[in-house]
Amino acid sequence: MNKWLILIIVLIGLAAVPPIGISKAAANPDCTEPIPTLFERVSRSVVYISAVALDPFGVPTRVTSIVGSGFLISDDGLVLTNSHVVFGHHAITVTLDDGRKAPAKLLGADPILDLAVLRIPARSGSYPKASLGNSDSVRIGEDVLAIGNPVGLEQTLTRGVVSGINRFPPESPLSLTRPLIQTDAPINPGNSGGPLLNRCGEVIGINTMLVSDAQNIGFAVPINIAKRVIPELVEKGRVIRPWLGMTGKLVTKDLMEIINVPLVDGLLVETVEPGSPAQQAGIHEGELPVTIDGAEFLLGGDIITDINGQSLDDSEKVRKLFRSLKVGDKVQLTLYREQKTRKVEFVLPERPILPSDMPSSGSSGLVPMGKRGNRSPLN
Repeated sequence: MNKWLILIIVLIGLAAVPPIGISKAAANPDCTEPIPTLFERVSRSVVYISAVALDPFGVPTRVTSIVGSGFLISDDGLVLTNSHVVFGHHAITVTLDDGRKAPAKLLGADPILDLAVLRIPARSGSYPKASLGNSDSVRIGEDVLAIGNPVGLEQTLTRGVVSGINRFPPESPLSLTRPLIQTDAPINPGNSGGPLLNRCGEVIGINTMLVSDAQNIGFAVPINIAKRVIPELVEKGRVIRPWLGMTGKLVTKDLMEIINVPLVDGLLVETVEPGSPAQQAGIHEGELPVTIDGAEFLLGGDIITDINGQSLDDSEKVRKLFRSLKVGDKVQLTLYREQKTRKVEFVLPERPILPSDMPSSGSSGLVPMGKRGNRSPLN
């Protein structure tokens, strides 16, 4: 991990909900079921998702079609997929493995985690559902399989290994503040929302994005993150999290020695989001971009030395502190700037969906893997 620890102060604040049935087989490294047999068994739960996106200002095309993947997680018709495949889109249709189509209702979505839950109408008899594994037990080098609908080619299987864990892509078109699984299993536009499987046929991740200017570098959201938020998405339609509205980096002794300017232990504020509690409290963001040992900093902002009396001098302590914050909590921040300190206090509101949470059509090397009709998938 980069020695300059990046701390996103719009932290996820995941709700403390119990995991959805970790499979006992998740710890078994000796699953030897032939891959063709595994595919036949698991692919019955994988679905093809199509939707329509309407851009009232689009020129020359106002309406585009979007395709992606998903998988059934309950026998009564709950489907897990990526938010960018369905959120804000219309006429969502799910095609089952047997070819039958069903209209889908969006129950909840979270663009930050890039997760969404759909419901399709119940039928006589149960739907075939995927078995959810334990992403915390994933190890680099283990075999993985991806099933999905790349570029509209239904029920495609690809194979690879886990290339990395706890990846935080630096140039994400989404506000990715969660660690991802990296894989070299070939995944392409249209694979979005499909399952990444271990050799036991259990879902360990939800395929979400790829690096457009590299070969076989893809990422998946760990399934354990999805397990924790699925109940909230189904019940409330969204993930409720507090909003401070700033990003920053932890100030280390190494940093203080290198730049040789008066600093104190704490969190160096780099950016402040418009309209956020941080902006309303008058917190200053950075102004001077500096690159040190390959790491980029934005200097000149306030340094938060403590929150509610707890010092910000240790990365693990900072993580636990921000994860403990909830909507409605009153927070008091001690700020350091130009050798002076001051305190600000405010109540944490619920974090809204921000423009930076949504997929971008810009030039970032990371692209969501939903496929839009009439557009290059890597634009």
